[in-house]
Amino acid sequence: MKNLFRTVLDLLDRIRERFGVKRFYLLLAPLAVYSLLVVVLGFLWSWTPAQFDVKQLTESSANQRNETVVVGSYTTTTLIELTETLLNKPGGYLSNDRFPPGVLMDNVPNWEFGVLVQIRDLSRAMRKTFSRSQSQSTEQKDLASAEPKLHFDNNSWLIPSSESEYRDALVSLRAYQSKLSSQDESQVQFFARADNLQDWLGDVSTRLGSISQRLSASVGQKRINTDLAGSQGGAQATSQPSELEIHTPWSEIDDVFYEARGTAWALIHILRAIELDFAQSLEKKSAVTSLKQIVRELEATQGTIWSPIILNGTEFGLLANHSLVMASYISRANAAIIDLRDLLSQG
Repeated sequence: MKNLFRTVLDLLDRIRERFGVKRFYLLLAPLAVYSLLVVVLGFLWSWTPAQFDVKQLTESSANQRNETVVVGSYTTTTLIELTETLLNKPGGYLSNDRFPPGVLMDNVPNWEFGVLVQIRDLSRAMRKTFSRSQSQSTEQKDLASAEPKLHFDNNSWLIPSSESEYRDALVSLRAYQSKLSSQDESQVQFFARADNLQDWLGDVSTRLGSISQRLSASVGQKRINTDLAGSQGGAQATSQPSELEIHTPWSEIDDVFYEARGTAWALIHILRAIELDFAQSLEKKSAVTSLKQIVRELEATQGTIWSPIILNGTEFGLLANHSLVMASYISRANAAIIDLRDLLSQG
């Protein structure tokens, strides 16, 4: 680092000697302006989007298109809005940027990835279960077109770019949204059944369980290997030690934190939409309160971060550990999701 600093200083001295003091500062002026612009834009683009009202957005959007709000409208509109937010928020989509300030930022791209994973999981659930009456029914063509486009590489810069693929997916999602409320398109449906919701919640639980483990490993942990616990006759490809040491590298702690924050932000909106579309199933299973509690736990993850950096203090040390705090909220939400799945599975 010192050698690099000295090299830069030597280069500046040579430029000043070659062009003179006045020309030297004239050459530096554009660079200084550009650097200032990068810093200002980086600051403005680092703010993540605020939450939106799912119910109000869906109803106003339907009114603008002269369409009726039907079962599935809230979930579909939310999926579209989440995708549009990724593309149209301040700075646009940053994960595949190759120039400053985007290439210098990592918190927002990790937040974007957390949101994107939930968009992908929901689009798959809509294609696989929500839009189909049974396993042997034909899949809806617009959703079949949108889902693989949303699974396109999130870091692709050119030909095609990630943004272009995601915008193509939006075209298909809007087509499905329009057909869903049309009486002339009776084959296009959204089935708000308890078993469909239970399947998607299983995917959500798996995601949150993984994120919670990665967050908890910020301080390093020794864990008993439970991979085959409770599985009679279970086997795995290669042997592992009975005790594992799990530790998230220091350089990745803030990445995991912001990915978790993006995941929770997306799930808050999706679950609010689910509450509206699956209202009858949830009420019949007495599960509305359970779902509201999940949303409440996830909302706690969106609190203001007053520290300029994500701190990684020990469990009971002098400094805070933001990852462990986030893990506690994520874990409680995951536990509530497991309870909700149990409620939905009861006859």
